[in-house]
Amino acid sequence: MKFENTIKKLSAFVASFFLFFLCAGMYLQIKGFIMTPDGKIVLVNPAQAQQTAENETSVPVPGEISTKVDPQVNIILPKGHILGQENAPITIYEYSSFGCFHCADFHLDTLPQLEKDFINTGKVKLVFASFPLDKKSMQAAMLSECIPQENYHAFLNTVFKNQREWGLSLRSDKILSEYASLNGITKEKALECMKDDKIAKEIVEGRQEAIDKLKIQGTPAFLIISDEGKEVIHGAPSYQALKALLEKRLKN
Repeated sequence: MKFENTIKKLSAFVASFFLFFLCAGMYLQIKGFIMTPDGKIVLVNPAQAQQTAENETSVPVPGEISTKVDPQVNIILPKGHILGQENAPITIYEYSSFGCFHCADFHLDTLPQLEKDFINTGKVKLVFASFPLDKKSMQAAMLSECIPQENYHAFLNTVFKNQREWGLSLRSDKILSEYASLNGITKEKALECMKDDKIAKEIVEGRQEAIDKLKIQGTPAFLIISDEGKEVIHGAPSYQALKALLEKRLKN
């Protein structure tokens, strides 16, 4: 009888232990993490940057939404496809992940206003810098590097507009290759591009440079370069806040 009670207690302990780790694993997965065999917790899902703290009726004092970069920091700038005039006095590097919802909001809603007021008027140029936070976004980032210059930004818009379609698909590579076929390359070339180690290496190195030098951890993030130096915006600002900052930099 004593032996049976011991077995029951041991079984209950084992069951509780298993249930604890099962629940912990489920919680981590919900939060976008996995636990590796060696016990490390690793982020696997795309982070969603929080909006800059403000509401529609208040605009932060220009400059407060950004963080100055130490002039001594020597960063290798991304070599992306420029949107705007080469000699524009202000350059914005948009660090973005294709699977990030806030990145899509900025690209589809805020960027058109930015183009109208600042880019098309020669005041600002924008460079898209891939900062993938998950496997599917990495596929899209790699594929974007193979798109012809004249179709590059159209491809970006297509990917962001259809974010849920390819993001929720088990065959994201197939869907992304179809987008690419509408923007200058064949599906076969697209599939090859998403397996190109050289392209992957360049994207990862650029991403790591942003993490190490600019302390960028989530997307979207923006590196702004003007006569006043370098500054970073972490998160997605409202258009009014971004406009105020740019107007101040241009005035100065």
